[in-house]
This record gives sequence, C-alpha cells and structure tokens, in this order.
Amino acid sequence: MLQKTDVTLVKPSKAILLLLVAMTGIGPIALYMLVPALPTLAVTFAGDISIAQMTVSLFMVGIAISQMVMGPLSDKYGRKPVLLGGLGLAVIATIGCAFAASLPQLIVLRFLQALGGATGMVISRAIIRDLYTRERVGGMISLVIAVMMIVQMLSPLIGGLIETNFGWRAIFYVLAAGSIITVLGIAFALPETRRSAPVTEDSGFRRDIGALVGNRAFVGYVLCYVLASALIFVFAGAGPYIVVNQMGRTSAEYGAWFATSGLAYLCGNLFSVRFSPKFGIERMIRIGLIIQISGAVLNLAFGLTGINQLPVWLFGAHMLVTFGNALVMSNTAAGAISIRPQAAGSASGIMGFLQMGIGSLISQGGAYLGGHFATPLPMNIALFAMSLACAAMMLFVIPRRPPAVTAEDAKKAEEEESALL
Repeated sequence: MLQKTDVTLVKPSKAILLLLVAMTGIGPIALYMLVPALPTLAVTFAGDISIAQMTVSLFMVGIAISQMVMGPLSDKYGRKPVLLGGLGLAVIATIGCAFAASLPQLIVLRFLQALGGATGMVISRAIIRDLYTRERVGGMISLVIAVMMIVQMLSPLIGGLIETNFGWRAIFYVLAAGSIITVLGIAFALPETRRSAPVTEDSGFRRDIGALVGNRAFVGYVLCYVLASALIFVFAGAGPYIVVNQMGRTSAEYGAWFATSGLAYLCGNLFSVRFSPKFGIERMIRIGLIIQISGAVLNLAFGLTGINQLPVWLFGAHMLVTFGNALVMSNTAAGAISIRPQAAGSASGIMGFLQMGIGSLISQGGAYLGGHFATPLPMNIALFAMSLACAAMMLFVIPRRPPAVTAEDAKKAEEEESALL
C-alpha cells in the first residue's frame, strides 16, 4: 500500500558544502590532533604509553560502531536530527575530555566523542547522495574529502603547537569550539535533505539492509572500497618500521615522506572532482584501478631488485597507488550509496563500519610485515595482492551493465541543467 508524501527539493549551496566539510572533519581531526600529546598524557596520568594509546585505538572502534548505527537512523528519522544528536554528544564528550581526572575517564570520553563525531562522516555521504545525481556523487565526495584532508594533514601540527604552548587540555577546548560552531551551522543553515519516499512493503530498516546486502553490485562496490582503503592501512602500519628500522632514517623523515602519500591522495581527489561527472563512476573506478595496480607493480619490482631500500623509490611508487586509490574510493562509495538511494545512510554506514573495522586489523598486519622482516618486500607483495583483489571486485562481482537512471536522478539532472542555463 502506497502512501503519498511531499518531496521538498533542496538546492546545493556553498554554505551546505562548507557544512559537509566541517561535519566530515570533526571525527578525523579529533583523532589526529591528540596524537602528538600522547606521551604527555602518559606522563600526566602516570600511565604506560600503551594505555594512553587506547585514546586513539578505542576512538577508531567508536568511529566504526557509530557509522553502523547513525547511518540507518538517518534513513529512518532524517539526516538533520541524527546529525544534531550525534554531534551534540560529541560536544558534551569533548568538554568532558578537557576536564578528565584520570586516563580511564579520558579513554571512555574519547570513545563517546568518536561515537558522536563520526555521525558527520557517515551522514555527509548520504546528504551528498540526496542532493546530487549518481554520476556527480563521486566528484562531490572527492571535493569534500580534498578540502577536509588539507585541514586533517595539519591537525597533528596544530595539536602539537597547542599542547606545547597551552597544555593538552587546550586541544579539547579548540575541538569543542569547532564542534559547537558546526552544530549551530547545521541547526540554522542545513535543511533536511532526506527525500520523503513512498512507504511500501519493500521499505523499512531490515528490508533496506537485506536489499543492500543481497545486491551483487552493492557488495562489489563495498568490497572494492574496503580493499582500496586496506592499501592505505597496510602501508601506514608498515611504513614507520620500514623507514626507521630497515632504512635507518629518523621518525621526522618518515613523517615528511609520508606526507607525499597524502599529497598524492589529495591530487587524486581533485582529479576526481574534475573528471567524475564527465567520465562516470565505472570509468573513473577503472582508471583508478589501473593507476593503483601500476604503482603496486612498480613497488613490487623495486622490492624484488632491492631498489626501494631508499625512501624515494618506496614512496614515489606509492604515490601512484594513493593517487589511483583516491579515484577508486570516492567513486565506489558513490556507486554503493546509489544502489538504493532511500537507504543511502544505511549503505554509507555499512561501508564505513567495514572500512574502519577491517582497516584496524589490516594496520596491525602491516605493522607485523614492517617490523618482522628485513626488507619492504613482504609489504610490497601484500600491496600487490590487495590491488589485484580490489580490481577483481570490479571485474567479476559488480555487474557489467549501465545502472538504471532513477526518476529522482532524472529530475535532479534536469534541475542542474536548468540552473546552468
């Protein structure tokens, strides 16, 4: 039985785009800004550094859990109320972190901070799908990521400067102020973007999840996305051990070299912003896979010959991997959340949960490969195998047929064309 509902059209604006960047960045910035202060936390609370590290590791667990919960809630209750609730929790937890009296208190509050802060990460993708046609989603996700990454890459530096000059608690004062401004912006400037859809026997949380998990294209897009992100996690886990222990370089050198990967990823996202609307999701994924595999092959060849015992070869080849990786991740995300537009939040949540959950395990595996071998070759082999597996998802799992254009997408396309005219 169908129930007719009104559909309120929301036109994208620069203010909404700015809010998307802000809400996406709250979780990652809160994660990385505290990292430079970890040794100080261990000294302040007379705890072991491994316990202080839990303020980061459990934060990642909170991000994973939050995405699985908040995404489906936004499909049911709307994007805006769930955003306000989740980011409101982040504000309260962040203020609590600033006044934490013990390390266990801080760890618990950081977990709650992640639960609330990750709301923006998962719902921003759903909002982008609400506002744009399928073929433009990949480019818009890339644009949000590109802008947010610039701030994210500066977060450890900013956190270190704040901690050095004002103490570690001041980091949370800054995070709380930024979160409050974002919440106020959402409350007063962000309209509800979730389209009111006809209520049918095929709608509802369980049916949405069942329809997504049972859809071959969705499974393929998500697995391709997760495997692509795994390339980042395994390299991030192994990199410090390879550069510092195997190559005899300093941790500062590692940080400088690792920044080249972030720069390549940023450039890849900017490339996707420019060309995704023109080439389409599937073609952009294939281009990204070719570049990604080329970088992995090059790194493997350097590993077999022993050339990548120098950072310039190791990171030079990996820049190709991360450039292609940006194209793959943004466009597979666009494909996944477009399978069932009315369940974009649930699709985004599943994708983010698997990315963070599997990524944490992959990162540990990367650390093992970097710390228990004398050369980078085992990591090179792992990167090559993962890049092939990622391509296999596109070739053998995602159906080779053009996706149907929904009536909603057709209407959006007409509106975008009219706006240009």
